[in-house]
Amino acid sequence: MELLILGGTRFAGRWLAEQALAAGHRVTLLHRGLTDAHAVPRAEHLIGDRDGGLAVLGDRHWDAVVDTSGYVPRVVRASAEALKGRIGAYLFVSSISAYAEPLPSGYGEDHPLAVLEDRTTEEYVGPAYGGLKALCERVVDEVWGERSVIVRPGLIVGPRDYTDRFAYWVRRVAKGGEVLAPGDPDLGTQFVDARDLAAFYLEVLTRGVRGVYQVTGPAARLSMRGFLEAARGTLGGDARFTWVDEAFLLAEGVQPWTEMPLWLPAGEASIAQADVSRALAAGLQLRSLSDTLRDTLAWEQSHSPNGRPASAVLTPEREAELLARWRVRG
Repeated sequence: MELLILGGTRFAGRWLAEQALAAGHRVTLLHRGLTDAHAVPRAEHLIGDRDGGLAVLGDRHWDAVVDTSGYVPRVVRASAEALKGRIGAYLFVSSISAYAEPLPSGYGEDHPLAVLEDRTTEEYVGPAYGGLKALCERVVDEVWGERSVIVRPGLIVGPRDYTDRFAYWVRRVAKGGEVLAPGDPDLGTQFVDARDLAAFYLEVLTRGVRGVYQVTGPAARLSMRGFLEAARGTLGGDARFTWVDEAFLLAEGVQPWTEMPLWLPAGEASIAQADVSRALAAGLQLRSLSDTLRDTLAWEQSHSPNGRPASAVLTPEREAELLARWRVRG
């Protein structure tokens, strides 16, 4: 297969490029050359900007494109239309955040999408992110119809993730000691290893599968308690979990999801209750949680934090302060 990736030099896109090459496919990456530009040396690199700089594609043809970097409908339309008639399938990477709220437990791909009040905004970092992804999906459907694949990943985790969305817990549990554990321990949590997500992209494209799929895991329900206990069992150490209720955390100004990764208040936690049966039936394979935990820790330990995006997660000092105040209250 001749595969074009819009992006592909970092995290899930890079895993996709490397897996495709390992499987014998030929891979072309279109990117601006700004982030990990020398990653995936075996791939062909086209340096251009998808926002007004698509001429670098020339009149070439590919079997499929994976759009890993589409956030603004105007920009996605440009690439979708520029490639029309020159590729066999267009796979757009959307997000579970594209759904309208509230979300019922066990929601599926047919749940309504978010609607933006201001459809002219292009500020995709912030509250408009999900609504813009929904609009991007509509653009791809308009241009490509039944030849499109829409993938809505949940939280993407694993080695090479430069954010602290999952790695915070890996590092914190491995460090040990008293660990502040947020909210209701029985609330569910979901995430997908970037390597499994990349493999799913290849699976549907090589088999000619089309449609819409939300991709996250695990296949069976996982509570926050189960996640943290699995992390301790896999990573070792003497971590002791002190569960602190959400009312206290919110009153203390702790920011769900960012300051305390994976945690959402009970009223918002249904986003981590997605039904992934359609993706599993289409070939999604999920590795064990232990593998993701071990590999993430190994990557964290072998890479310097310098150069990573600024993180908003709890500092050790803030965690200790909150635990002390919780004990006084209790």
